Amino acid sequence: MNKLKKVIMYTDGGCLKNPGPGGYGVVLLNGDHRKELSGGFRRTTNNRMEIMAAIAGLQALKTRCEVTIYTDSQYLVNAMMKGWVKRWQANGWMRNREEKALNSDLWEQLLRLCQQHKVKFVWIRGHAGNSENERCDQLAKQAAQQKDLPADIIYESQEGQR
Repeated sequence: MNKLKKVIMYTDGGCLKNPGPGGYGVVLLNGDHRKELSGGFRRTTNNRMEIMAAIAGLQALKTRCEVTIYTDSQYLVNAMMKGWVKRWQANGWMRNREEKALNSDLWEQLLRLCQQHKVKFVWIRGHAGNSENERCDQLAKQAAQQKDLPADIIYESQEGQR
């Protein structure tokens, strides 16, 4: 039986205004290997970019891995580790009887990717001197400032319904 490759992933996402131009940053570490990823959208939210960072990092993995994702997003960690997302999904993407769960399109993608890998989410305090978290923050900000960012089509199409 093959042992899974262990990957450490740091992620961050944010917007220049919320909602507004947004970006995400990812640092993937495996032994001596390091890969940085980033991307952005012209109009999105902080929470969408936090989820998108985890999606982008997991999509970059070529084989099944054991992944520890370090993020400063309590929203992301709690939703995944406390089972909120699976409960929302089971309830037709409703948080409760009245409230829709936001970002179901991204949560669906993230849940699928988490089935392909062994994933654990760990919260770390943001802007507290963790060099990899700080690097992800830089990557996210740089991405959000790019010209001609693509549309976050699902967010923009649903924005008037929120």
